Amino acid sequence: MKIGISEEVVRTVRIRIEDRLDAFSAQELRTHFDELFEQGVTNYVIDLSATPFMDSAGMAVLVSAMKRARQAGGDVALVWPDADAVKRILKLTHFDRVFTMLDA
Repeated sequence: MKIGISEEVVRTVRIRIEDRLDAFSAQELRTHFDELFEQGVTNYVIDLSATPFMDSAGMAVLVSAMKRARQAGGDVALVWPDADAVKRILKLTHFDRVFTMLDA
């Protein structure tokens, strides 16, 4: 009798952003993503529940991470923000249709 057993462990990293995600902080987040991708991480949950503000630079980092993750067979999900301004931006730009959106 031949039995083949294999196990695949999928690692998901949760990143909670508790400050503004803007042109000043976006590069720091991009650096963290670069390090995690180098370690082979391809699945992410980005928790925006405590993010009070996000601009186009922050959004660009999220799109870039999503593209990289999907190319590697993973994905990026976003946790809905509590801040109405950030929630509005996600809806206006249709991020809520492109990303998997999770409740906090």
